[in-house]
Amino acid sequence: MKISIGSDHRGFAHKALITETLRAKGIEVEDFGCHSEESADYPDAALPAAEMVASGDAAAGVLICGSGIGMSIAANKVKGIRASLCFTENQARTTRQHNDSNMICLSGDGVDPQMALELTQIWLDSVFEGGRHAGRVNKITSYEDKHSK
Repeated sequence: MKISIGSDHRGFAHKALITETLRAKGIEVEDFGCHSEESADYPDAALPAAEMVASGDAAAGVLICGSGIGMSIAANKVKGIRASLCFTENQARTTRQHNDSNMICLSGDGVDPQMALELTQIWLDSVFEGGRHAGRVNKITSYEDKHSK
């Protein structure tokens, strides 16, 4: 499995812990920055990380910025991305199970690095249930296909 990951400066510590832990588990991680706590713009990491997931070159993606909102907005501009901002274990689990989320967005200010790691692991371990949820996801994909350039 290959995961794309990115952060701005406010998510840097979270990204470092998640990257280190995933690599220790044998998961390949493509890191799109940032690479320090110096100020960085969230779209610079979000967009290429999302493009990697959308192209199928990564199975999933993890994005972290101060609020998580900027990363979510940026990633969801990429066709084929369903990026979900999560603060709780239930959100992390059900966004995969019900929304077939392919990117998780986290708040560097709202959760500590350990909780971000736990949310990421729960999200990665969860599986899309299909069934009634598939029809809902298909409506989103159909709209996106019809209205995206």
